[in-house]
Amino acid sequence: MADEEDQLFTVEDYEKQARKILPPACMLYYSSGRDRGWCLKESTEAFSRYRIRNRVLQGISHRSLSTTVLGEQIQYPIGIAPTAVHAAAHPDAEAETARGAAAADTLMVLSVDSHTAIADVSAAAPGGLRWMQTYLFKDRLLTQHVVREAERAGFKALVITVDSPVSGLDSKVRAALNKDAAIFAFRMSNFEADIPSSRAAKAEGDTRYVKYVHQMQYNDSATWEDIRWIKSITNLPIVCKGIVSADSAREAADAGVDGILVSAHGGRQSDVAPAPIDALAEVVDAVRGRGIEVYMDGGIRTGTDVFKALGRGARAVFVGRPILWGLACQGSKGVSNILEILRSELDNALANSGCTSPDCIPSDMVVHESYYHRNPPKSKM
Repeated sequence: MADEEDQLFTVEDYEKQARKILPPACMLYYSSGRDRGWCLKESTEAFSRYRIRNRVLQGISHRSLSTTVLGEQIQYPIGIAPTAVHAAAHPDAEAETARGAAAADTLMVLSVDSHTAIADVSAAAPGGLRWMQTYLFKDRLLTQHVVREAERAGFKALVITVDSPVSGLDSKVRAALNKDAAIFAFRMSNFEADIPSSRAAKAEGDTRYVKYVHQMQYNDSATWEDIRWIKSITNLPIVCKGIVSADSAREAADAGVDGILVSAHGGRQSDVAPAPIDALAEVVDAVRGRGIEVYMDGGIRTGTDVFKALGRGARAVFVGRPILWGLACQGSKGVSNILEILRSELDNALANSGCTSPDCIPSDMVVHESYYHRNPPKSKM
């Protein structure tokens, strides 16, 4: 095992190693996309269609990757996206991920579907920068419970997933989960709340709150009024996750959000959603000048991918599946190693582009490959 760990140089290396370690059902859950997996595949492959128009001899010996997100300083613009079922990758689950995030000195977004309670994640890595992801639950009291727990635990923002009116798991994944139910026998700690609906679920024997989660999480009645309601009950900044169009971006801005996370839910909700890197510029343009920060997740596997997202207008990016692979391979060390790989590769891409910081990437530096096929100049030779 030690020899294999010595060969983990890239995110792809970690993925290959995780496939050897994790039970097939776990890897299927982590890696699956909706239906034919088109969006999942496109989210990664779309990066290959963007080019970096580098500038040479720019004197880039003094570089810095640091930036800010919602007023908080971070050392590099790469954070951890919210993902579920960390307990399948490591016995300490999200607490171990939080330790890795703190060691890497970056931002972690905790999924409300974590198996480690919000307060326990905070205690595992005191002082770490964290945002809390949640849904617009059918029971507003449950949403309010999560908000209050996040506030008490010192989380700095709320990330509201808005692209899941119904479940994205298809029959293939559900069958695998049911077949290997013992592997996924985790307790959904954040759903135990002193509210009538949660107490009723427990009284009915749903002590792990699995059925309760499914009943509450997919709210097809949710509207932008729910976002306005959350703003009315908290002073925490609000980021909407799951926006891939200009129209929704403008509606989010009208609702008063502080940030937008361009995301296709890892390709798990819609098979025909655009790759986030393709949707990014549209969203950035739609809210330009409105004081809203735009981030992106989906398909990032190298530091060059990070650079391309920054060049297309993202203030920071978030990675999901690679963190789970690192967690499965080496626990918190693997988490921090994944982040260090991406950070180092980003620094290299920054240097090769002729830039000295994420904030100074010219808006015309990262272009779609079609840029080179539109009215090409005639050679004089």
